This record gives sequence, C-alpha cells and structure tokens, in this order.
Amino acid sequence: MAHILAIAGSPSHPSRTYAILEYAAQILSQQKDLPTNIISVRDLPAEDLAYGRYDSAALQQPKALLEKASGVIIATPIYKAAYTGVLKAFLDLLPQKALLGKIILPVATGGTIAHLLSVEYALKPVLSELGARHILSTVYAVDKQIQIQSDGSVQLDEEIDQRLQDVLKEFALAVNHSQNTAKEFIHAG
Repeated sequence: MAHILAIAGSPSHPSRTYAILEYAAQILSQQKDLPTNIISVRDLPAEDLAYGRYDSAALQQPKALLEKASGVIIATPIYKAAYTGVLKAFLDLLPQKALLGKIILPVATGGTIAHLLSVEYALKPVLSELGARHILSTVYAVDKQIQIQSDGSVQLDEEIDQRLQDVLKEFALAVNHSQNTAKEFIHAG
C-alpha cells in the first residue's frame, strides 16, 4: 500500500502553509485512500537542525516515514524569495538520495505572486540533489487566498482550491502508478 509523507516547512504554527498541507493530507487520506503522515520540521530539536546532527534520535522517525513513503508533499512559506531555513536545515540532514523513486509535490505560500518562481530556482534544485526525478507542478497560493477559520479549518479561494484538487488527483494517480510499476518489476524479477 502506498503511503504519503507531508512535510511542513513553516517555522510558525498555526500557519497558512500548515493549514493547506493539512487540508491536502485530509483529501488524500479520505478521498484518495492514501494514508498520509504529517511532520512539521519546526517540531524537531533546533540544535539538531542547526548543528547538522545526522544521527539525532529525533530524526529517526521522520527518516523512517520518508523511506516508507511513495509520495512526498513538501510545503513551505516563501520568505525573502526562498523557502524557509528550517526546511533547508531538515533537507540537509536527509540521506543523499532520500527522494529517489518518490513522487514529489511542492506546495508554497507567499505574500505576493512575485515569489511564484522561488520554488523553481530555490527548492527544486535541492529536491533534485536528493534524488527527486518526478516533481509535479507546484501549487503556489498567495496568503489572501487562504483563510484559517476560528475552528482551525481552512477556507481556500475557489481558484486555488480547484488547482490543489487537480494536482492532488494527479499526485494520487502518479503515486498509485509508481506502486503498480514497482509491483510489476518485483514480480517480473
């Protein structure tokens, strides 16, 4: 069975980025029958991230979830035209080819549409260095398109909600296809 790992790269909570990631995880788990775990890098020990402690006990569970995952959603707010430093610190502690063979969906939020390409020139090269070869189109949402309700749920602008729904459908199909291809390869061998 395919598993999904959703990585929240926001340094704050609650956040629009976490809310949209949680919404996506809910859709994948309930509508697409893809169990989804969420990890928030802000919850990892800051010293382990800052000092590059690859062998930290706190990183064992996130690394295990990543290894088991068929698909990975990486969500980050965009600050100063780049993804967050806390996300970079986490990615730096992953094994060399940690994303090899995984379907990747980048999700980003920002205050302005001007940072739309930040994922293309800042995040995607790092994901590629980690072995990612199947990176789907980024979902980028401007902050005003995301409203966090008083109960903690998220209300998305109709246009961004539709784009997210479309890419999640594509993501689910790609993950299931990769799982079926892997099964065929194993049975053929």
